[in-house]
Amino acid sequence: MTAPITEVPTAALPTVVIGAGPIGLAAAAHLVERGQEPLVLEAGDRAGSAVREWSHVRLFSTWAELVDPAAEKLLAPTGWSAPDGATYPTGGDWAEKYLQPLAAVLGDKVRFGARVAGVSRLGRDRVVDADREQQPFSIHVLNADGSEERISARAVIDASGTWSTPSPIGGDGLPALGERAAADRVSYRVPDLKDPAVRVRYAGKRTAVIGSGASAFTALAYLAGLAKDAPGTHAVWILRRGIGGSTFGGGEADQLPARGALGLAAKAAVDDGYADAVTGFRTGSVEKSGDQLVLVAEDGRRLDPVDEVIVLTGLRPDLSFVAELRLSLDERLQAPVELAPLIDPNQHSCGTVYPHGVKELSHPEKDVYLVGMKSYGRAPTFLAMTGYEQVRSIAAALAGDQEAAERVELTLPETGVCGGAGLFDEPGATKADSGGCCATPSTLQIGVGAPATSGGC
Repeated sequence: MTAPITEVPTAALPTVVIGAGPIGLAAAAHLVERGQEPLVLEAGDRAGSAVREWSHVRLFSTWAELVDPAAEKLLAPTGWSAPDGATYPTGGDWAEKYLQPLAAVLGDKVRFGARVAGVSRLGRDRVVDADREQQPFSIHVLNADGSEERISARAVIDASGTWSTPSPIGGDGLPALGERAAADRVSYRVPDLKDPAVRVRYAGKRTAVIGSGASAFTALAYLAGLAKDAPGTHAVWILRRGIGGSTFGGGEADQLPARGALGLAAKAAVDDGYADAVTGFRTGSVEKSGDQLVLVAEDGRRLDPVDEVIVLTGLRPDLSFVAELRLSLDERLQAPVELAPLIDPNQHSCGTVYPHGVKELSHPEKDVYLVGMKSYGRAPTFLAMTGYEQVRSIAAALAGDQEAAERVELTLPETGVCGGAGLFDEPGATKADSGGCCATPSTLQIGVGAPATSGGC
């Protein structure tokens, strides 16, 4: 059954926030602090659904850098106590000890099992100009019970992230031929080898790891550790470029200490014979060979058969459900055009990205914003603190406080800011061991801490 559209004055409508992850819930907290009404729509059944998918990964950021100030104010009256600010949580810790309590405080301002299928202006596709800005936003929602509805909103904050859209195997950015047919042997996540069901999948097997970022480093290190206990376990590390001085990061001199440690661990995996590196290999197709897979390069080179393939070539934003909005996105990064030069991974690490807000995140479509990881498009340098500053600025703007919206309230050090426990999963690891601030998991660099987003950022 489809719910009818109820006419309500635009000013009285809520601001719809897409995604109940760290930045989406922070956006709701800032809106509440400003006396605004948020409605968070989350496709999953719990807060931090995406974060929970890498629950085994320890972040590069400390707790002190992962709790939003407005969210902490909301939580304080409930008796919530912030974890030790100098320690590094896992994704699971972050979700259970912070995101879930925050969603509980927000109460009916957060709806789970509500997948956003489309966003537009009411009665206006992206072509129509007439009275466009006077129309509320129309959000099409698919509910977990199978029902559909349209929700009207005065503004939209898209904090849906990039986790659900990993980049494929193909060197041209498209799925390799045969990639879909081999889906049962291809994974796009760093494996949790502490899980017996996952461990048996890779133990004693040959696994191709495709990627050159922190996620790939982590996977190689994990597989090397497994090889010490399970003879026959071997990794084939596939790089689209050659091996040079910067391939393994900066090592002990790396500006990001945890990333440097991951790079050294990956190098050790190769040096110790647990992994072979194949360079300049851009995969064009995946062929089946009995129970194994053969990767074939665009230039015709064929690798020896492998049992499994782990693809860690980055993440990208899903723009399909905002296609009817007038967005201005950089042609390379798919980030807002004003933001793109500030986050270009060829020029910036997570510590050198200037804090930014409503100005850099605005689009031709008034009152719609992409925030958090999604605002960075394909760039891998995102920090949780940066996302919290984004939504603070946007909430101020929506409340009419332009001075606060334009004010910068976050200062990031330029060096040594992204260390963390990373691969070295020590429960007692603290900031004294290695400074940190990055909000992505240490195993995903988008090439999340390192899934495909950054060498720990």
